[in-house]
Amino acid sequence: MTTSTPHHRPASAPSRNDSRNDTAATCPACGQPFTPAGRRRWCSDACRQAAWRQRHPTPSSAAAGNPGTPPATRNATIYQCPHCDERYLGQQRCEECGTFCRRVGPGGPCPHCDEPVAIKDLITVT
Repeated sequence: MTTSTPHHRPASAPSRNDSRNDTAATCPACGQPFTPAGRRRWCSDACRQAAWRQRHPTPSSAAAGNPGTPPATRNATIYQCPHCDERYLGQQRCEECGTFCRRVGPGGPCPHCDEPVAIKDLITVT
């Protein structure tokens, strides 16, 4: 019969609680000292978000090679009342009946009669 000696851990192995992080760390985003909890790397959620935004910059449309078309502003949009068919430039509510108008599309005033004209009315082929 062989006697076995109890299996002992070498003295150099750390115990579970030796890896606790009670020392102050420096936030990589703002440089402020903080006491990390768990695997936390940043002092606050704001610094974590700022670090993510710095790592993932939003590409500008000009840098992406696609300048795109600027969105139509409300002042350059034609609206039409669904009840009286009156058209307005940049005004979403009908002055006559007080109902909200529907969006026709981008446009402007007619150079001849100064009435609101949508671009799609000018390019529509019948």
